[in-house]
Amino acid sequence: MVSVWYPAGRATAEDGPRASYMRAGAAAAFGAGAAKILQVDRGAVDWAGFVVHARAGVPVAARAGRLPVVLYSPGMYNERTLDTTAVEELASHGYAVITIDPVHEAHAVEFPDGRVIEPAPGLGAIEEGADRSRAALEVRVADIPFVLDQLAVLARGGNPDAGKRPLPRGLGQALDPRRTGMFGHSLGGMTTAEAMRVDHRIRAGVNLDGPLGYDWADPELLLPVARTGLDRPFLQMGAWFTGPSGRLAHTHEHSPSWRAMWRNSPGWKRDLWTEAAEHNSFTDYQTLLPALAERLTLPQGLPARMTGTVDPARFTASRRAYLTAFFDQHLRGRHQPLLDRPSPLHPDVRFIG
Repeated sequence: MVSVWYPAGRATAEDGPRASYMRAGAAAAFGAGAAKILQVDRGAVDWAGFVVHARAGVPVAARAGRLPVVLYSPGMYNERTLDTTAVEELASHGYAVITIDPVHEAHAVEFPDGRVIEPAPGLGAIEEGADRSRAALEVRVADIPFVLDQLAVLARGGNPDAGKRPLPRGLGQALDPRRTGMFGHSLGGMTTAEAMRVDHRIRAGVNLDGPLGYDWADPELLLPVARTGLDRPFLQMGAWFTGPSGRLAHTHEHSPSWRAMWRNSPGWKRDLWTEAAEHNSFTDYQTLLPALAERLTLPQGLPARMTGTVDPARFTASRRAYLTAFFDQHLRGRHQPLLDRPSPLHPDVRFIG
């Protein structure tokens, strides 16, 4: 199950409905789990009631030209909606962004016919840790070439939609699969790196705080890509991880898997670190949790544990800026000084290498 985000023509209220953050069936399943974490009553947050800036089904902008393509893979158990803040930003800058749901792993995936697929019992039976990460990663990485094949069908004028529903006007001919990148958070970052290893159609990738091993701190459990490295551009943005000696900065200076990837990769690379961030700062939780905390009584310290103490609006703007600059430079060939040195506009982001 995927969504396609793209620059549209000038939208009016009649052009199409505002897109929902989550469909109702998926939102119900997601909301049940979220209520437990947030320690609020089920239904206290209307996840299906959120709308985003984009509209559904509107034509592609007439002057958009051929659009570079960017794939997005979320963190483990998460839905494809969980970085809409970055996805909408990239689409507004002229990218076609393909968000991919990990069916049978995510909390809930809703299909157009209303079917809601929750996690497969088999995955839940695997003990937490390296084996579960390996099982989930193998399925995700196998999905990526299939998605790229279907995008090629779309770009050739075909309709890969399983239900053969009408496509937005101008969508297929607007795609340029020859300029394809990918980014992901956590397990999605792992998926990005491994997918680049097995499919050279992906020309550039971004890993948002994902380990490059089946275990965060074990140097013997590296992903194959960490051992081989990549010959194409790869950006890593990290926060913290817990190693044998305690809490460490998630950079190539401290993480065994990131260090291996760094040493083995001859391609363009950059390592950015944000001290005041946490693992979920690289998702929509960075903006959702502070907003919810203004309206609900959340568990003491929960927002800080999940998204750190970084300023939410400032860091969200920084993350979007670095993602856009990276793909502008490596998919469009436009040199971006933002990637060369620290910027006073983004004081939370440190250059490690």
